[in-house]
Amino acid sequence: MRWLALLLLLPGVAAAQLRPFSCVGAEALEDDVFAIPFARGSDRLGDDARTALDAAAALITGAPERNVCVLGHADRSQGAGTSTQLAVGRARAVALALSGRGVERDRVRAEARVGAYSGRVQEPAARAVTIVVMPGNP
Repeated sequence: MRWLALLLLLPGVAAAQLRPFSCVGAEALEDDVFAIPFARGSDRLGDDARTALDAAAALITGAPERNVCVLGHADRSQGAGTSTQLAVGRARAVALALSGRGVERDRVRAEARVGAYSGRVQEPAARAVTIVVMPGNP
């Protein structure tokens, strides 16, 4: 029990509970959506992502009742496993960048989306991450 108390005192360990929300259906929303581009095979944010990240962070920090879904999209050209790992890494990089811009971590869910592998759906934004600012509670 003592170790738990010590863990909570360490920097970076959050004691807050996650906010209960889901990203199911987020890809269907059209308002307050930001696209973050990535170079092929990379999960590092480039300079071309700065404007969209800043705009998203400004909207999110100005609306504390709204949560955020960060959706990494897979690129079929590298295979399902590698693409999924890249999508996860990219989504994580964007979530961390938002956190660095003042967005509380418990408001953000970072996920990989691989629905394009069904063959019936065209890849929505291969090599990109989509930030979706979810609607607030009425």
